[in-house]
Amino acid sequence: MDPGGPVTSAPLAARLRVPSGPLFFPVTAYGPDGALDLDVFRAHVRGGVEAGAAAVFAACGTGEFHALTPEEFEACVRTAVEETAGRVPVVAGAGYGTALAVRYARLAEAAGADGLLVLPPYLVVAAQEGLLRHYRTVAAATSLPVIVYQRDNAVLTPDTVVELARTEGIVGLKDGLGDLDLMQRIISAVRTAAPGDFLYFNGLPTAEQTQLAYRALGVTLYSSAVFCFAPEVALAFHRALASGDDDTVHRLLDGFYRPFVELRALGRGYAVSLVKAAVRLRGLDVGEVRPPLHEPGEDHVKQLALVMERAHALLEEDNR
Repeated sequence: MDPGGPVTSAPLAARLRVPSGPLFFPVTAYGPDGALDLDVFRAHVRGGVEAGAAAVFAACGTGEFHALTPEEFEACVRTAVEETAGRVPVVAGAGYGTALAVRYARLAEAAGADGLLVLPPYLVVAAQEGLLRHYRTVAAATSLPVIVYQRDNAVLTPDTVVELARTEGIVGLKDGLGDLDLMQRIISAVRTAAPGDFLYFNGLPTAEQTQLAYRALGVTLYSSAVFCFAPEVALAFHRALASGDDDTVHRLLDGFYRPFVELRALGRGYAVSLVKAAVRLRGLDVGEVRPPLHEPGEDHVKQLALVMERAHALLEEDNR
């Protein structure tokens, strides 16, 4: 093996490289008493897979990873694995400090996950050397391929990402920072120093809103929280983007995604709680978010319903 080259895990990387549909980040369902509701979660996952998801990212950011106990986390991942039954890969979240991230990684492996999305370490702002050691330790803890999530307190230099691309088990980088200059330099550095099939994902909230810009950098993979509650809209956007149908892309951006993003910006934590409210509006009672997140106000939910109605009206116009 070339010590200067990248190391990839073919099964997951190959399945994600050219996705057949959006990447699905399901919400986690709770019952009226606030406890985990695996039956509703199972129905949510099943609906997403049947609607055309290319992968299920269970118990990640949209799935309130931060609010789950280790036991609940394992139960969610296991349920997602059972429900997908190998039809699409299941990627599980992992996070906090290194010791807990390793624990969650091993729980995900035991539950049958196909890969890991490693969230930023808890709270601390670490130097590049520490971040690199953290992700390498998590990657070495299981046989699962790892995607590193860059955002908030985990911002990586191009040189660090080159080292990640050379690390056994680390197959990609998800960017939730939105610094396109940095992303261009990262992609260029990896292409130069560790050429191969390293994956890149647009991981910004409501990633469709920025995907035209990321696509210009060659980043074609993106997360879709909208797929949780409006899979037909997310699929239409995904198909239009892939086929170069700019008219449909712009119509959905202008008529739905921009208004949704502007509504999302009205409340802290709305990247999760507004999505969950939208899932409920579509008829699946996934419960409320757990603290410290809070539910959207009544007026915001009414606005959300109008934005969703507009999205479906746009699709009907396209089908005429």
